[in-house]
Amino acid sequence: MERPDPAVRALRALVAVSPALDPGLETVVCIPCFRRPEYLRRTLQSLAAQRASHRFAIVMVENDASRSESVPVAAEYLASGKLSGLCVIEPRQGNCYAINAAFETALQMFPSATSFLMIDDDEIASPDWLEQMVGTAEATGADIVGGPVFPEFDDKRKRGLRRHPAFAPAYDASGPVPVIYGCGNCLIRRAVFDRLDTPAFDLRFNFLGGGDTDFFYRCKRLGLRFHWVAEAAISETVPQNRTGLKWLVTRGLRIGAINYHVQRKATPTFRLRAKLTAKLLAALPLSLIHALHAVFTEREWTIAMHPVIVAIGSVLAAFGLEPQPYKASKIVS
Repeated sequence: MERPDPAVRALRALVAVSPALDPGLETVVCIPCFRRPEYLRRTLQSLAAQRASHRFAIVMVENDASRSESVPVAAEYLASGKLSGLCVIEPRQGNCYAINAAFETALQMFPSATSFLMIDDDEIASPDWLEQMVGTAEATGADIVGGPVFPEFDDKRKRGLRRHPAFAPAYDASGPVPVIYGCGNCLIRRAVFDRLDTPAFDLRFNFLGGGDTDFFYRCKRLGLRFHWVAEAAISETVPQNRTGLKWLVTRGLRIGAINYHVQRKATPTFRLRAKLTAKLLAALPLSLIHALHAVFTEREWTIAMHPVIVAIGSVLAAFGLEPQPYKASKIVS
């Protein structure tokens, strides 16, 4: 991987650091942060409570330079000695800017680190999460390790949505897998970044989301190895506004748009792109068959309609229409 541009690094301000920072640590946990200080507090508490033999540092990235609501929480935990690490501000807003800042800062500040994990600022790690992830990477030699993120709904009446593809983990059992799809619970070895261009997460996905899906598919095309650890669980707090019909539809359209853009990157010629568009159009009637089957198996119509919505999202993206949920103006704080 190319070194990050010094001018880019200069944009990021170091706003908090633990008193005794050990740059020789081999494990770093990255946490992008945006307008969820109380959730971040729970994330950090779960990290401070890890039953881990591996010493680790954390790198937090505040991605809201104007409000910086995460910084006081980060500073509190770092100053208290509960956790070792640092917090920087990435002034350029967007999902991929924040994730790139986290990994680039971790790579630079911890030159001996070999394992880089990520957890979101609305997630809570189980007590053995880090030990399970790092131990699996060391035991299997996998380049990338993933684990499940289980939803915890503010509205208990929405528990039936746990099976919805927007929330359900990609795999049930531990073992080698062809690819993982999200970075909300992942471990990436340093050598992976050395194989990829800078920035690692493509900025074309900055406001749409899906930069992680694109990243992992690029890793797959390079022949890198993936492993899943079902026991390395993380829970995600799902507020009520993420369980309504509008959000679920938007999420499905976004997944469809991400699928289109990831596939489009692998189709460099006009002929291949035309073939991709035709394939997406043909997938629409097929998705109706899947939806009809899901009506009888799931007995939850929002789950049944998901394949249709995803197919529509892919077609709309092919014609330049897609949601941008990671723009600050779109985020309800």
